[in-house]
Amino acid sequence: MTNLFATTNYAAIIRPLQVLVMVVAVLFLLRVLRVAQIQARPTEDQGGGRRRRRRGGLALEILEPEERSGERVDVEGVVLIGRSPDCDLSVLDSYISSRHARVSNDDGDLTIEDLGSTNGTYVNQEPVQGRVHLAKGDIVQVGGVLLEVVR
Repeated sequence: MTNLFATTNYAAIIRPLQVLVMVVAVLFLLRVLRVAQIQARPTEDQGGGRRRRRRGGLALEILEPEERSGERVDVEGVVLIGRSPDCDLSVLDSYISSRHARVSNDDGDLTIEDLGSTNGTYVNQEPVQGRVHLAKGDIVQVGGVLLEVVR
């Protein structure tokens, strides 16, 4: 009877852990698919038509979180991204440091640099080391926030 009791406790502990691991794996897969979908989107220049030059510089458009999707952040000079309300782009996300990253507009060219954040900053899934030049269509990840460089 003791052996049956030990088996029941083992199954009661292991089964929920197996379910939890599967849920985390599915959530991770969904996140990877979302980033891949965004990366695979054709840019305007791939349309084969005439190339139109727009006035105005590059900006950042929020892709995630969903509740802020489509929000545009024009980068006139310097934009600080972080959790602090003092930042130009303040996002309440536990994976973002209070002062996480800095995006600068240098005569129409955007650059980004990580400000020593805990979780890092990524451009096209590559970690940012020093200052990194941004181009139209680049995907920036700061914590759980995805931003696309747009015109």
